[in-house]
Amino acid sequence: MKISSSQMNASADLSAQDVRRLLQLEPHATCGFVRLTFVSKHVLPAGGLPPPFAAERPLGSALYFMVTPAAPVRLHRIRNDQLYHYYLGVPLEVFLLHTNGEAERVVVGPDLRSGERVQLLIPGDTFHTARVIGRQGWFLGASTEWPGVVPSDVEIGNLDELAGKYPSAAGELRAIAASAS
Repeated sequence: MKISSSQMNASADLSAQDVRRLLQLEPHATCGFVRLTFVSKHVLPAGGLPPPFAAERPLGSALYFMVTPAAPVRLHRIRNDQLYHYYLGVPLEVFLLHTNGEAERVVVGPDLRSGERVQLLIPGDTFHTARVIGRQGWFLGASTEWPGVVPSDVEIGNLDELAGKYPSAAGELRAIAASAS
């Protein structure tokens, strides 16, 4: 089967509003715009995993998320491992604040030759924030998590505290937070 150039560029004429409407994305406290797409019907029973996952929870979960210049990923962490996936739009610049005290910048996007990744593992308990690269455009991706996320797994980061602990990333952390204000 041959793919036409119009099929290859089908997303090029989509606006952020189009994508939000088509995928039914809603504003979200941590990740720009979100729609939960999967929660496993298989449940891990209470006590089936060690703390901090001791309560009953789904085996896995997944969601779409969109980031725009005005709606970045807010500084937060979840207890669970999560995998970001790139789908459409401009690259996403992700700042990871690892539990060992190291900060890391990773770009999630389609340009593999320049080192961008189409997937990014964010280890559980890793504070992170992200923004689109440039002042225009949008990023559409997904996050899959295991075990599945429950509300108590999410913690909003204290910007001043984390900027002090990760001085090499403090400027970026503050810039991203300011863009969401």
